[in-house]
Amino acid sequence: MNAPQTLTLERMRADVADLLGEAPDDIGDDDNLVDLGLDSMRVLGLVMRWGETGIALEFPHLAEHVTLAGWWATVQQLQKQAGQG
Repeated sequence: MNAPQTLTLERMRADVADLLGEAPDDIGDDDNLVDLGLDSMRVLGLVMRWGETGIALEFPHLAEHVTLAGWWATVQQLQKQAGQG
């Protein structure tokens, strides 16, 4: 079995862009992802996908923030707690 892949900001940006049908370069760190069309069901899908990297990510972690920058800060904290960062 392969070890979980570490979640990166670039992967997060690419995953969000894919869900929104946008190019990753079009998703800025401080863009409001809800305003761009990201809804709660898609966020839940991201939580499930990104949780497979070995961090204890839950929906409320992402619901607190609406930007990649906010999500990335949360992920970095969770990675440190999991011994990944």
